Amino acid sequence: MAGLTDKVILITGASEGIGRALALALAPLGCKLVLSARNESRLLSLAHELASQGHDPCVFVADVTNRFQCQQLIDTSIEHFGRLDILVNNAGMSMCSKFDDLIELDILELMMKVNYLGPAYLTHAALPELKKNQGQVVIVASVAGLTGVPSRSGYAASKHAVIGFFDSLRIELVEDNVAVTTICPDFVVSEIHKRALDSHGRPLGDATVQESKRLTAEECAKMMVPVISSRGRFFITSMRGRLGRLLKLFAPRLIDKIARSAVASGH
Repeated sequence: MAGLTDKVILITGASEGIGRALALALAPLGCKLVLSARNESRLLSLAHELASQGHDPCVFVADVTNRFQCQQLIDTSIEHFGRLDILVNNAGMSMCSKFDDLIELDILELMMKVNYLGPAYLTHAALPELKKNQGQVVIVASVAGLTGVPSRSGYAASKHAVIGFFDSLRIELVEDNVAVTTICPDFVVSEIHKRALDSHGRPLGDATVQESKRLTAEECAKMMVPVISSRGRFFITSMRGRLGRLLKLFAPRLIDKIARSAVASGH
């Protein structure tokens, strides 16, 4: 992808899952990577793997819900590489509980902080540099941001919020020639699902994961790269997700039934 050569790309949630796979897919294209997450050991492990392939990423441990750390992350990226061209808002978390079973309602606030406010904070800090370079903001949302998903109400709400936010931002940034790319993966084999919170706020582990029925993180990253390179507007990784977007308009009862069935079967 010639359009990505020498681009400075910041990826949040880079220590595992889609973020890690995306870093490994972008590095061979000549990108200069800034990798961020909360888990330092996993970040350093990824950096070591990239270094063994001849790449030298910048690593910065940060929590996207902390506005001060968001600003530090952007400042460090620019100081290290001299510029920032693409911000990939990938960090996120999930939950799995029917709303009326929730014991810890703070989970709802946490979902919004990580999945919506975090990307908003980081993007706000990055915008002056992205405007200067006519850069790009990428948001890794979810098909759960396009329709209701039973037992994922708080997660779906946060992804609806982030899609609405970046749809609005896209319009605001037209005159600055800053592209906004929203990517909506379907179910992906990722640690985010294994750490999804239950009604008590505890990680579920493998309880809801049927990996044979899900896209791998590597497959998802491979699909994302050309969309990012072309500065695409919107991409849904699965045919089911694309069909569901249409069914929500023309057959809303059917899409409700499909969503119930998908969650019940674990894929």
